[in-house]
Amino acid sequence: MRTLTTRIAAVGVMAALTVAVSACSSSESPSTQTASSSASSMAPAPSSSAAAASDGVTTNADVFGPACSQLPQGDAPGSLNNMGPQPVASAASTNPLLTTLVKAVGAVPGLADTLNSQQAITVFAPANPAFEEVQKQVGDEAFNALLADPNKLGALLQYHVVGKRYDAESLVAAGTTTELAGGTLTIGGTAAAPTITDGKGNTATVLCGNIPTKNATVFVIDKVLMPAS
Repeated sequence: MRTLTTRIAAVGVMAALTVAVSACSSSESPSTQTASSSASSMAPAPSSSAAAASDGVTTNADVFGPACSQLPQGDAPGSLNNMGPQPVASAASTNPLLTTLVKAVGAVPGLADTLNSQQAITVFAPANPAFEEVQKQVGDEAFNALLADPNKLGALLQYHVVGKRYDAESLVAAGTTTELAGGTLTIGGTAAAPTITDGKGNTATVLCGNIPTKNATVFVIDKVLMPAS
């Protein structure tokens, strides 16, 4: 992904969330907010104090999950060694689990730079099959329209980013997170197997978690998260 405490202004948030949901449900109205203004106005959101003692920074030894074995090894592009020193958007650009996400972020002007410039964030990164599942649910035409609309896409992607850095243990201790696009996620499970429930009540599991990058801790998940309508 070469090509997140204050929230986006209330009207802009609601408009962005409305169109993000409409991409999958076709039940809401389009947003008039521009992607560039959406990306440039993002700022770290308020976070829970439940896990305030942790800075959320992880190491390669903390990484866990069934899909971690699919990452390249050693210092190869997309490996843990390669991703660790890079800011999150750049780090993810070579991760083979995240090629569709990388394409999506690249389609939103300014979003990759904004992600890279944040100081301490948590990113829930849907793996490629998660996007394939959405494509099957909504159909090719609606899915391609979402990828082509930076307003809708930007709002949806920002719902996957928290303005505080968590590791798995502090994430589960927090219980909820507030997203940069507005809205919340509910965290359950255990530090060894966290779950993330979105505004629609869908629950994602972690495929590879605690991935360290220069400015973010990344959790590769098995679903695209959807905000409440």
